[in-house]
Amino acid sequence: MKFIPHDYQRYCITRIIQDECLALFLDMGLGKTVITLTAVCDLIFNRFQVGRCLVIAPKKVAEDTWTREQGKWDHLKLLKVQPVLGPKPRRVKALNSPGNIFVVNRENVPWLVDYYRNAWPFDMVVIDESSSFKSHQAKRFKSLKNVRRHIRRLVELTGTPSPNGLTDLWAQVYLLDGGQRLGRTLTEYRNNYFFPAARNATTVFSYEPRPGAEEEIQGLIRDICISLSAKDYLDLPERVEDIRYIQLDAKARKAYGEMERERILELPDGVLDAGSAAVLSGKLLQLANGAVYHTAESVSGDEATLSREVVEIHGNKLEGFMELVEELGGNHALVFYNFQHDLERLRRALGKTGLAVRELKGPADITDWNGGRIDILLAHPASVAYGLNLQQGGNHVIWFGLNWSLELFQQANARLHRQGQEHTVFIHYLLAAGTVDEDVMDALRRKDNCQAALLEALKARVGKYFQGKNQGGGNKDGKYQD
Repeated sequence: MKFIPHDYQRYCITRIIQDECLALFLDMGLGKTVITLTAVCDLIFNRFQVGRCLVIAPKKVAEDTWTREQGKWDHLKLLKVQPVLGPKPRRVKALNSPGNIFVVNRENVPWLVDYYRNAWPFDMVVIDESSSFKSHQAKRFKSLKNVRRHIRRLVELTGTPSPNGLTDLWAQVYLLDGGQRLGRTLTEYRNNYFFPAARNATTVFSYEPRPGAEEEIQGLIRDICISLSAKDYLDLPERVEDIRYIQLDAKARKAYGEMERERILELPDGVLDAGSAAVLSGKLLQLANGAVYHTAESVSGDEATLSREVVEIHGNKLEGFMELVEELGGNHALVFYNFQHDLERLRRALGKTGLAVRELKGPADITDWNGGRIDILLAHPASVAYGLNLQQGGNHVIWFGLNWSLELFQQANARLHRQGQEHTVFIHYLLAAGTVDEDVMDALRRKDNCQAALLEALKARVGKYFQGKNQGGGNKDGKYQD
């Protein structure tokens, strides 16, 4: 296929060639991969400025996207992309095979740095989804920092550079400039541009930017960061959001209410204890979907063993899901689940329909989906969050279960609503009415710091319960009435 770049793509390609260190904060669907490959190809074969290029990417992207994109375009035929994946012997063999671009998943960055040490052979490094390097304490960041002096060119790619706030920028920018713009340490960065928002006597839990800090930070990094929005450059089809509220039956609502108010849920063979707000939220999300994990003890002789079992509470959301699938009338759907027991229950229910159902596990599933050979593709949002092109396989997304990650939420929804999609994209959300599902949906749509929203939502509910008891608002069982 012949590549005819848009003006913004041509500009980005030129900047990668001209600038030794650059971050492309491009919205999802703007073609970050082909932009980068085009620039790398020019640097290798026309300008002789790059010998070997390393691409660090999420695992699913490393397995498929870079190789697929290289093979798709005529002008990239000279490039040889070598995936460095799988068991250690296979990775070592790939590193010692002919190639121009070597693609490694981000979990193996520490191994790769240790493998080469001071004999680091890559004069150019591309970090696909650089937001995964936002933590200065992560091993992948520390490892890459150790060999940074051996890297002459560095390109960072992401559509979500600061999913949890401006503090996420420091580590990414540090890899570009060694701390010249935002400070040589995270502490210096925080002291200069933020103030503690929540703390106790010795520990700061969160930071808020000082007035004017955002504009100042943007000014400091403008010369090495390019930020473009899809809505300004692409004529994408309409995106329609469809929120469907699932009413829980009396038994399910009683179980949910007991868990929410009392933090314990009586089960047939024991008690499930949610001891913290975060754990409680996870249990409530599970319960809203219809099943929960339960740790059960079994005794054999003098030995006791613990095992995690799935206890099904209700089928209300599953019924709503199957009704929606029926309404689709054969249209293909990408379905996001949250917990492993969601996946198992969905597979059982869909197994009775005669539809072609597949779980997304590798490149073959992506090929079959885009080829129209899969009716229902089941995926966890973390497995498709970055870079995968799934827009050719369908135009319906169904969220069976949400989670609190804004980054995963935005990235997952962009798998179908992106350049190349020819139809209106419908995103269906199944929310258990009156549950934490609604809190999550509200926080995601407000684009809040979702972890903070999680804690605040649960604190409000727990506080409401205890306030009701203290003011005599409880019933005869001492439970607060909404």
